[in-house]
Amino acid sequence: MMRFRIAAAAAVAAMAVSGCGANGLWDRSGLIADTAGCTEQRLDIYFDEGQARLTQPAQQMIAMTGERLQGCRVEGVDVIGLASSTGDSASNQTLSERRARAVADALIEAGWPSPRFTLSAGGDAGATTDGGLAEPLRRRTEIVIHARPQ
Repeated sequence: MMRFRIAAAAAVAAMAVSGCGANGLWDRSGLIADTAGCTEQRLDIYFDEGQARLTQPAQQMIAMTGERLQGCRVEGVDVIGLASSTGDSASNQTLSERRARAVADALIEAGWPSPRFTLSAGGDAGATTDGGLAEPLRRRTEIVIHARPQ
């Protein structure tokens, strides 16, 4: 019987609170700003072997991150193209530059706030471990977003 009374009281309280929200007494949307995405962030965009073309999932990630950044003050974006150790160093350097440019172009096309973009390319430097193992996860572009709430 005691459990029933507690449950009934909780139900009545929930209805009362939800009723207040329905008539606007509890509407706090004008007081709360969502600034969760307005911090320094790092994003990795991966590429297929030897490619500088963005995949569909990469384009979707860029678009979603751009949406989260709306309302933020983006002070700068660092885009660093990288390559694996497959092939010669000169080709890998060119490939990493193409990857950085492709990502920066996609960021602008996705409507990201127009900050200062810094592009760099690391080529295949560091793409092999000290033991001589290739690092395939180096087929990426790193994006560092310097954002703050407005």
